[in-house]
Amino acid sequence: MGFSKDNLKGFILALLSSGFIGASFIIKKKGLRKAASASGIRAGVGGYAYLFEPLWWAGMITMIVGEIANFVAYAFAPAVLVTPLGALSIIVSAVLAHFILKERLHNLGILGCVMCIAGSMVVVIHAPQERQITSVQEIWEMATQTSFLLYVASVLVLVFVLVCHFSPRYGHSNVLVFVGICSLMGSLSVMSVKALGTSLKLTFEGNNQLVYPETWFFMLVVVTCVITQMNYLNKALDTFNTAIVSPVYYVMFTTLTILASVIMFKDWEGQSGGNIISEICGFVVVLSGTNLLRVTKDFDRSIKGIYEPVSPTLSTCLCNGNGELSKLDGDSMGSPEDICLRRQDLSEHV
Repeated sequence: MGFSKDNLKGFILALLSSGFIGASFIIKKKGLRKAASASGIRAGVGGYAYLFEPLWWAGMITMIVGEIANFVAYAFAPAVLVTPLGALSIIVSAVLAHFILKERLHNLGILGCVMCIAGSMVVVIHAPQERQITSVQEIWEMATQTSFLLYVASVLVLVFVLVCHFSPRYGHSNVLVFVGICSLMGSLSVMSVKALGTSLKLTFEGNNQLVYPETWFFMLVVVTCVITQMNYLNKALDTFNTAIVSPVYYVMFTTLTILASVIMFKDWEGQSGGNIISEICGFVVVLSGTNLLRVTKDFDRSIKGIYEPVSPTLSTCLCNGNGELSKLDGDSMGSPEDICLRRQDLSEHV
């Protein structure tokens, strides 16, 4: 067991991060609902009334606090420990949605939560000790070792191929293209965040690292990677269903981040085979629990979309007199074709 004092700090910060980020989704959703009911225009159809809603801003501030806590966590604990704990934000969001938004958490969803918690605890118990670093130049040596340079080169080549060749042809039909770009760049951004966070931690402890150009280089890499990552993540979310993007992104991003950390920071060096296998098993359990939660929520949306009656006003908007279909905004209502079929079925039973 390598659960050191720094690991404990990173663990607590990662838990706080998951709590704040999970809660932020619920607060922002309540803010969006409140703004939509006041203005009559939803954000999904171009409304911006939420920008004047204090509750929405409270959610944004909560999310920023969570991201800052996550940033600092990487300065204390290895990515192998911090990154999988991000799944706990899904549990927080699901539980709060059950009690606050009245979005029912089914038995399979509860099982998914239990799996995430159990897997996370296995990862925490068998997490490696964080290597003691005394300067940013040490991190630079790790970043310029042959094995990690080969990983960076592989990532950049893959991203270039995905962006230039696959994105124009298959980006809007295959979820792996946009999500792959996000995940590959995300693994580099986490390594840079960890390097930058460690430099700032040493600076605050009295060992100024801002005088070294390596610190500023890592900062530049963070900005570049995060901008690229967010750009393609937004494209993925805009093109595909969130219930598909989220689990695929979490699996790819977390796996690549752990791989990059193992190569750069040698997280598994000195660990026994049993501990490494236990960490991998715990990670797999977390992934399974996360996907089970997502599938349960998506199934619940599908059931609602099939069995909820469609109001005459909405039906009229969807199907005009000549049978043409109008656009529908809203994830839970299903496709316009399905709604028109349901409308016909309702008409036949009247």
